[in-house]
Amino acid sequence: MRKKEREIRDTFEIEEVIRESDVCRIAFANNDCPYIVTMNFGYRNDNGKRIYFHCSTKGKKLEMMDKNNLVCFEFDTGHILHEGMDACDYGMAYRSVVGWGRLSRVTVREEREEGLLSIMEHYSGRRDFSFRPSTMDRTLVLRLDITGMTGKRCP
Repeated sequence: MRKKEREIRDTFEIEEVIRESDVCRIAFANNDCPYIVTMNFGYRNDNGKRIYFHCSTKGKKLEMMDKNNLVCFEFDTGHILHEGMDACDYGMAYRSVVGWGRLSRVTVREEREEGLLSIMEHYSGRRDFSFRPSTMDRTLVLRLDITGMTGKRCP
């Protein structure tokens, strides 16, 4: 990071940015063709840091993942517009997290349910949900195993 004074190094603050974020963006790369998607997510930091997502069983992101499952992800929150007299006096305050990891399909039913519960907990604050078998059959759960991440704050 060029401006070291903006770097977030504290793990708690990095995870706070993740907890406060509404969505996660995942970037894929294949054959000189970048691709980014915005997804709902659930974050877990027990037994390794990981992010769960859910999606359909078909689509471009899965095609990209099958070719190269090394991805980059991004969260941002705390957006505040700072207005100024001139265009160059304007700015945006925010906190963000960028990270890297490997994305894979979750095939074990218990972990699939855990992934979906993590997503529901992120958005509702609750984990007391059950999932119909028909819903589980048509829902794919993905797990991103995080290998590194860094945070930034822009005042």
